[in-house]
Amino acid sequence: MFGNSEGGRPDFSRRDILKGIGAAGATAAGGAALSGTASAVGQSAVYQYYHTPWNTVKSDLSAIADQGYDAIQIPPAQESYLDRSDQDSVTDPPLGYQPVNHRNFNSVFGTEDEYQYLIWEAHNQGLDVIADAVVNHMAAAPYDTFPYFSYNDFHNDGSIDYSDPESVENGDLVGLKDLKQESSYVRGQLQRYVEKYADLGVDGIRWDAAKHVPEWFFRDYANVWADNLGLYTVGEVLQGDTGYCQGYADTGMSVTDYPLYYAMKDAFKPYGDMRAVEGAGLVNQDPYRAMTFVSNHDSGPPKLEKLAYAFILTYEGYPRVYNNRIGIYDGDIRNLLWIRNNLAGGQTFTRHVDENLYIYERYNNLLVGLNKSGSWRGKWVPTSWTNQALNEYTGHAENESTNSDGWVYISVPPESWVCYAP
Repeated sequence: MFGNSEGGRPDFSRRDILKGIGAAGATAAGGAALSGTASAVGQSAVYQYYHTPWNTVKSDLSAIADQGYDAIQIPPAQESYLDRSDQDSVTDPPLGYQPVNHRNFNSVFGTEDEYQYLIWEAHNQGLDVIADAVVNHMAAAPYDTFPYFSYNDFHNDGSIDYSDPESVENGDLVGLKDLKQESSYVRGQLQRYVEKYADLGVDGIRWDAAKHVPEWFFRDYANVWADNLGLYTVGEVLQGDTGYCQGYADTGMSVTDYPLYYAMKDAFKPYGDMRAVEGAGLVNQDPYRAMTFVSNHDSGPPKLEKLAYAFILTYEGYPRVYNNRIGIYDGDIRNLLWIRNNLAGGQTFTRHVDENLYIYERYNNLLVGLNKSGSWRGKWVPTSWTNQALNEYTGHAENESTNSDGWVYISVPPESWVCYAP
């Protein structure tokens, strides 16, 4: 919709593409039917905000678009229980995640009008807006705090027992009152919440704490509401099991790729093993539905944080960059976004992997080398090109050429990366 082809940004909205896929995307077995289209929506990345006032985000939007991002993710907009006076640190406790009133969008981050102006300006800059929506719970507050809910609208099952799947879905997450999604009244209130986001013009919804909500709620209700409103959806499923995450993806939404995140925590550290990320995560099973990330407010980055970003920004999936860790003007990320937007299409093939060195090709488009060791590493690898000059686009190494058999020697600096393309 508001795409801009300048600066490598695509001329389409991710929301429009996902809506076009429709139900076929949700039912593709293991994502196989989608792997060939993953590159079509993986041309850019999301810049994620947390605990940031709407006017601050608005003032950043031109710079974010100029860097090459295609979307921002921002905190929940509804009225919540805590404010800045409750803060023990910059990110704790979380603000915006203890809803009081889903119809009141005046919050600790600003007024509803300021939120609306932010969305309009994002669209003017060619950026989509992904809004955080809290549909699992309300605040840890007395029942009379909520104007539209009362005691019978909650499960009231007490603290979560993580050994019991039903308790994971119906228990009170860290004391937050768990909503009864099986109630048609509760669903009606939540639907109005999603519709208010859509009326304000957001392009996508991130379902907070999706792991604590039954799959059927997303499959039969929430993702249907979003799809009817033309919204992209992604669920926060904080779980390291790929099959578990796939279950939520199959309800018709993208999923935060925690299985890949945990693999990166093992791989991108001085004594890690790069083989941990080969084939790991939802992204290698269902790339079209995987939102990849290096860190967020709940989960810190691996030791070699920039190397992990070099991985997700050149790999399949839809990557997200966390602003509390990576500033808007970061030069490495800008270069990687340019590479992603202009070169990183196609299916991924491993060309070499060992403990320290991982080389993969986005078929016939881009050859990437990642080196986590403290010294230069190199390897002869096969490619899809024969007798082809390859330009190195990061400035970390020299240009190379493939031989008549399609092989090339790639050398990668310590704790760094290289990116080659014709």
